Amino acid sequence: MPRLFEEVYVYEAPVRAFHWINVLCVLTLMTTGLIIGNPPVFLAHNEAAFGYWFGTVRFIHFATAYIFVCNIALRVYWAFRGNRFARWSHYLLLRGEQWREVRAILARYLLIGRGGQSTASNALAGLTYLLMFAVVIFMIVSGFGMYAAMSDSWFPRLFAWIVPLMGGDAKVQLWHHAAAWVFPVFAVLHVYLVYFNERAQRGGFISGIVSGWRRVESP
Repeated sequence: MPRLFEEVYVYEAPVRAFHWINVLCVLTLMTTGLIIGNPPVFLAHNEAAFGYWFGTVRFIHFATAYIFVCNIALRVYWAFRGNRFARWSHYLLLRGEQWREVRAILARYLLIGRGGQSTASNALAGLTYLLMFAVVIFMIVSGFGMYAAMSDSWFPRLFAWIVPLMGGDAKVQLWHHAAAWVFPVFAVLHVYLVYFNERAQRGGFISGIVSGWRRVESP
């Protein structure tokens, strides 16, 4: 019997916008953050009085951080407002069948099983995004905690407590820098698994994040 598929509207417009804004923000934050952490010598060929490149880099980093926070806040709002694929309940694994789905999909990705076919969304993706959200919160809190010492704005001051809690600016900076590497590692795995699923199921994983629609096998 031939396999039957149906089109399902999975990624609503706010979710798609969040995804692509997030991609741009993370790329900008990683690039400027690496420069701030280890400024290239070749960029300092002029006298400091004749250039402000490092200040510009810092401004871009901080401005992008505000956009990043607003984008995350809107996504949290949409977790209570969006369709069933975007809602917060998708990211909390509270049922036994969700954990069984996680094991089955992991087995398929490791090429030791054939179950756990991804439908419009799956429990493993929900768990992964929940863990990434925890990293995002840490990056926001630690980043604005360090920024609080050089800003009079009320928002960074909300996170000033993180610096004394973690033992000073140097330790916060170290952990902030280390946690940032989670994002490129996640990005590589994410792109690979999207391609893996697209090849295996031809379900519109790639086009879906642009159009919102996915091809899902009919029950």
